[in-house]
Amino acid sequence: MLSRVADNLYWFGRYLQRAENTARVVNVHANLLLDLPRKVQFGWTPLVEIFGSHSSFHEHYNEYSEANVVRWLLLDAQNSGSILSSLNSAREILRTTREHMQREVWEKLNDLYFFVQERGETALTRSKRQEFLSRIIDGIQLIYGMLVSNMSHDVGFQFLRIGTNLEQADMTTRIIDVRSSDLFSTMSFEDLLPFQNIQWMSVLRSLTAYQMYRRHVRIRVTGASVLRFLLQNREFPRSVTYCLNSIATTLPQLPNNRPIERAVDRTRALVHDANLEKLLEAGLHDFVDEVQIGLGEVHAAVSEAYFRL
Repeated sequence: MLSRVADNLYWFGRYLQRAENTARVVNVHANLLLDLPRKVQFGWTPLVEIFGSHSSFHEHYNEYSEANVVRWLLLDAQNSGSILSSLNSAREILRTTREHMQREVWEKLNDLYFFVQERGETALTRSKRQEFLSRIIDGIQLIYGMLVSNMSHDVGFQFLRIGTNLEQADMTTRIIDVRSSDLFSTMSFEDLLPFQNIQWMSVLRSLTAYQMYRRHVRIRVTGASVLRFLLQNREFPRSVTYCLNSIATTLPQLPNNRPIERAVDRTRALVHDANLEKLLEAGLHDFVDEVQIGLGEVHAAVSEAYFRL
């Protein structure tokens, strides 16, 4: 397969996953406003931090208001990670790789892109936001379901899988890092204690993981148990370990895979061996940084092996 086509399929999977996760995170954050007492205040800054766009946000907006952050993450074409930009990037990739995917995928993606473009302003109001974001999530899941069910599971599909799983692993670590530490950053530790359960439930719901957590873990929501589920569970598709395992299963079907295997194994071992109770006491940020560096090494190894001409 041409390196250009492999690169496109890899990034197509990443852009789709990025758009879906952005919709999920914004939706959960908005709903969290309804779950907390009115006296508890939290802002919209954590959402910008999750997506690592703090500096670029400041170039275009003066404050982290709800309207500004929602527009930045959903509709702003100047934000390369917004839902509109991610769908547009996926759409442009599909223009050049149509022969590798069925026509129906192009039609569904096109419909979803124009829906966001034409109806996006409605999402700036709370009353219409959940319906708008649910339509995006459902649309992307439909597209991915069509790809899994109808696309030949050849080499091209393996690059799509790698991109999708690497993006999801990265997003899971970002959500854990920011939502578990900064959500109520203006509150003291003593004031925060009564709301820790809600805080960790928000982390789960950001990843649509709450029901599966209850099924697998069967205990009340705690920080350590949530981290164990989202980082180390081998069966939940959005856990970091599951994503890394999925990448590992694709590699035997690809040539020159040894450097990628080593990068995946190092990152997987880091996650598997983590003492989550101690990390919670000491702070998660440095550990999450290490995992994200590991994910970056996996991306670099994939790029070096397959995408450089």
